[in-house]
Amino acid sequence: MLYAAIADTSRQLVETSSRKKKMERLARLLVELAPDERPIAARHLSGDVAHKLGIGYATVAELHGQVTPAAAASLTVVDVDRRFAAIAAMQGPGSARAKRDAFGAMLAAATATEQSFLGALVVGELRQGALDALVVDALALATRLDARAVRTAYMLAGDIGEVATAALGDGAAGLSRIGLSVFRPVLPMLAQTADTAGDALASFGGPTALELKLDGFRVQIHKDGDVIRVFSRALNDVTAQVPEVVAATAALPARRLILDGEASAFGSSGRPLPFQDTMRRHGPLRLTLFDALLIDDQTLLASPAREHFPLLNDLAPGLVVPRLVTADPAEANAYFEAAIAQGHEGVMAKALEAPYDAGNRGASWLKIKKVHRLDLVVLAAEWGSGRRRGWLSNIHLGARDPAGGWVMLGKTFKGMTDEMLTWQTAQFLAREVDRDGHIVYIRPELVAEIAFNDVQRSTRYPGGFALRLARVIRYRDDKTAAEADTIDAVRAIAVRDGVVPE
Repeated sequence: MLYAAIADTSRQLVETSSRKKKMERLARLLVELAPDERPIAARHLSGDVAHKLGIGYATVAELHGQVTPAAAASLTVVDVDRRFAAIAAMQGPGSARAKRDAFGAMLAAATATEQSFLGALVVGELRQGALDALVVDALALATRLDARAVRTAYMLAGDIGEVATAALGDGAAGLSRIGLSVFRPVLPMLAQTADTAGDALASFGGPTALELKLDGFRVQIHKDGDVIRVFSRALNDVTAQVPEVVAATAALPARRLILDGEASAFGSSGRPLPFQDTMRRHGPLRLTLFDALLIDDQTLLASPAREHFPLLNDLAPGLVVPRLVTADPAEANAYFEAAIAQGHEGVMAKALEAPYDAGNRGASWLKIKKVHRLDLVVLAAEWGSGRRRGWLSNIHLGARDPAGGWVMLGKTFKGMTDEMLTWQTAQFLAREVDRDGHIVYIRPELVAEIAFNDVQRSTRYPGGFALRLARVIRYRDDKTAAEADTIDAVRAIAVRDGVVPE
C-alpha cells in the first residue's frame, strides 16, 4: 500500500469531529492492509514511529521549508518503516547530518500531505484525534471483536502494532495469546489531574488512598527467580542503569514478580533531589513501590487496589510508598501540604475499588501537583511542522532582567489551541524584527501566562535556569512587558524548591 493512504486517512481524521466516523474511516483502512503493513500503519496512526530517530523539531521545521513535495505518491508503508529503521541505526560522528539528509530524502519523495504527516509523526505532534485509544477501537470495529478484549490485549502487549497483527491476522485466537507475562512489560496505569486533594476525595465519593508523588522516574520491575529486568515508562529495558533497583528487588522473598514503582534520588538530609539530579544520578537511587501486578502465581490486574496494598506491604514493607487512607478533605489537603513541605512533587489519589487499568489514563488515579505560574515575555517563535505547518508555534520565553533586557528560560509549544496559534502567528509577524532560518525574532511586547512544574538548573541558557514542563495558559493583554516577572522571581522559586542554595 502507498504511504499516502496513511497520510490521507490522518488528514481526513483531522477534518472529522465524529468519533464514530473516525473509527469507521480507520477500520476501512486497517482491513485493506497487507500483513506486513498492519503493525506499521497501526503504530504510525497512533503517533508511534517505533524507532528512536534522533530527529528534532528544528530539523523538521528547517527541512519543511527547503524540501519541495513530490508531485505524486511513491513511498510505500514498508518503505517508510525501512527508512526510519535505517535512520535510527545511524550512530557516531556525523550521524546527525546523515540523519537529517536521510529524512530530507524521505520528504523529497513524499507528497505535501505525506510531508505534513511525517513531520508531525517524528516530533510527536500528531493531533488527528486517532492515537492509540481510537486505533484500538477501530481494530475492534474492523475485526468485529469485543472492544474490551482488544483494549486488554493492548494494555498487556504495550504495542499497538502487535495487537493489530494479532487481531487482523488471527482474530480472537490471536488476542488470546497476549497475556500478562514476566519480562513482557505492560503499559503503566496513568493518572488524570485534580486541583486539590479535597477535590480528589469528592470525585471518589468516599475513603481514598493518598500517596506521596515522588519526582523520580517510573520503573516496572520483573523478576523470575534470580533474573530481574527493569523497564521504563516507555517500556525500554533500563536494567543496567538502575543497579540499586535490581538489588532491592533481589532481596524480596517472592519467586515471580511484576511491580510498579519509582526510582528517586535523595540528598543527605533525606529530602528528595530535583528531577534533573535523579536523571543525572547525582546520588544513589532509592526504590519506592506503589503497586503489584503479579506476586508469584497471583495475578492482581483485575483485583481492586485495596487488595493490592496489604499484599505489597507484606512483600516489601520497607519499600512501599507512604500512604494515607482518608475520607476527610481537610486531612487530605493537609497531607498534600506536608508532602510539598517535604520536597515532594505532590500526592497521588487512588480509588480503593479500582483495578490496575494498564495503559489507561482514567479517573481512578488523580495526581495533585504543585504548579508554578509566571508571566513571561515572548522573545521569538519557530515555524511549526506537520499539523502546525504555517503557524508560529514553539515560543521562546524570557523573564525580565531588572538591570535591563531579557533572560531566556526555554521554549514551549504546549497548551496552544488552533485559535491561539492563529492569533499569535499574526501578532508575532506584526512584531518581527529578524529571522534565522525557521526562527522569527519579535519585539518583546507580548506577555504570556506560563504554568510549569519546576525550575531546573541550566547551562544552556545564560540565566542558569530553565522551566520544566512549561505550557501556555493564556496571553495577558492586561499586562505590558515592563510588568512581566523577573529572573529574580525565577531564582526565588529555585531556592525555595532546593534547586540552588539560598
